Amino acid sequence: MDLPVAPSAEQAPETIRGEDALATLTALVQRDLEACNRLIVERMQSPVALIPQLAAHIVAAGGKRLRPLLTLAAAKLAGYRVGERHVALAACVEFIHTATLLHDDVVDESALRRGQASANALFGNKPSVLVGDFLFARAFQVMVEDGSLEVLRILAEASATIAEGEVLQLITQNDTATTEAQYLAVIEGKTAALFAAATEVGAIVAECGAARQAALRAYGHNLGVAFQLIDDALDYSAAQEALGKTVGDDFREGKITLPVLLAFQRGDMAERDFWRRTLEERDQAEDDLPHAIALMQKHAAFSDTVGRARHYGQAALDALELFPDGVERRALAGIVEFCISRAR
Repeated sequence: MDLPVAPSAEQAPETIRGEDALATLTALVQRDLEACNRLIVERMQSPVALIPQLAAHIVAAGGKRLRPLLTLAAAKLAGYRVGERHVALAACVEFIHTATLLHDDVVDESALRRGQASANALFGNKPSVLVGDFLFARAFQVMVEDGSLEVLRILAEASATIAEGEVLQLITQNDTATTEAQYLAVIEGKTAALFAAATEVGAIVAECGAARQAALRAYGHNLGVAFQLIDDALDYSAAQEALGKTVGDDFREGKITLPVLLAFQRGDMAERDFWRRTLEERDQAEDDLPHAIALMQKHAAFSDTVGRARHYGQAALDALELFPDGVERRALAGIVEFCISRAR
């Protein structure tokens, strides 16, 4: 199916919302994204047949390619017009992201990924971990080929930060004494770090200067925090088809997310005992998930989580103010609303 043609700067509406924003951004960098996809397929090949087979399963699972889209669009916004560095680095970002998905599904024992059977459910845990390692290695090969130590530093730091965020989540899992600061550190690590790196390397290839590089990093970071806040709210409120995983997975695994923290903090003694039993002791009955959702609704945990996401979304929009108005900036601004509107 053909993608829509990107509007010109004069035709682009001042505010692009929802799926239209994603379609606009995709159309804006369509040729570059197609080149990125070809490179992804090319570089995940291996004479060890299981590697491309397993990698192709997760790559073909229907992801929106949001992170590489951000790299391509950030480079375009920052003025990069001649060359293919941004394409290779967008593929790098997607390899890192895909590797973390493979590892996460093993850690979380997830059976679904984007509505389909997860790689670990089909191929087993050991192959999923090892192919994730392969994709990390491929990403670093592409970084080295790019030749920029600054790009290598940014993406290497992001990779380390992602791992730190995942380990911190393991430490705070099942602990209702987790603070909002600790929770924020988790999502800044496991999600926002790669969003920030994805947009910052777009600025690096464009050589747009330190101020605009920092602005694009801030945009990516704040967008990533907003994105994860909405994901955490969706785990208790979305249809399984929309979420791409089983609703309530976070609850069953005892993950401490902002909706849980808000409901726990605002609850009475009996409600707090409920959260301790279900999340800390993992003593869960069939009707506990609906009760958890009811407590979140009672204490406005959903709406306040979305409100917090909007706060970070506004910070992402503010970071774009350093760039002139035009179709690229409007498309990236629209992605903020797209990420947040998933909670509706």
